[in-house]
Amino acid sequence: MTPEVGAGHVLVVIPTYDEVGSLGGVLDRLHAAVPSAHALVVDDASPDGTGELADARAAGDERVHVLHRAGKAGLGSAYVAGFGWAAERGYHVVVEMDADGSHPPERLPALLAALADADLVLGSRYVPGGQVQDWPAYRLALSRFGNLYTRWLLRLPLQDATGGYRVARADLLARLPFDEVASQGYCFQVDWAWRAVRAGARVAEVPITFTERAVGRSKMSGSIVGEALARVTWWGVRDRLADWLPGRVPRVVPEQ
Repeated sequence: MTPEVGAGHVLVVIPTYDEVGSLGGVLDRLHAAVPSAHALVVDDASPDGTGELADARAAGDERVHVLHRAGKAGLGSAYVAGFGWAAERGYHVVVEMDADGSHPPERLPALLAALADADLVLGSRYVPGGQVQDWPAYRLALSRFGNLYTRWLLRLPLQDATGGYRVARADLLARLPFDEVASQGYCFQVDWAWRAVRAGARVAEVPITFTERAVGRSKMSGSIVGEALARVTWWGVRDRLADWLPGRVPRVVPEQ
């Protein structure tokens, strides 16, 4: 079943915190690539004026919407808020996209096309044809190791479980218990990808070129990496214990 890609059917959720230098360009590129797509900017009270810029764009373009939040509450909760906003308004397809330009909007048509045979499509850096540009060697090594570790420990059939450029059917999002997802940062992406696979979702990966942001500062931090490592390890240990102790340690989706 091919999703309808018409006005009002596709919502691109774009979390922001201090992205005034890049948001406008991302919205321009998005609507050049998929003119009918709507965008929801979820702004966490950015002190640099990102929210005001988003409001100005929304005032002049009915395809742009803004959800203001009281403060910086994290990437995971921003996406969950966006998913809920989309569900309330009946969007058929929901997209995750960063505001810093690292996720190429020009690849969105390919991701949407792949949804014809999938419930979730990941924009992947690590399938043939995918690549990363302008990252230092240590950052690329950390990302590759994180994906290999996640793939092995959680037995996930995905090459890029930590990536944040994805397209999902609204009915898949409705089936997943996002009210139980407490993960933040990049761990949020692993968390719900694992839940989707465990729920029987059809998942496809489409190659993208990920480019390091040219404006602003990366949100990556040691605490984000530490959270991801700790949570993935805990989930994987529980999952493997379920094989050895059936009935005593039930195999479950990620537990907070």
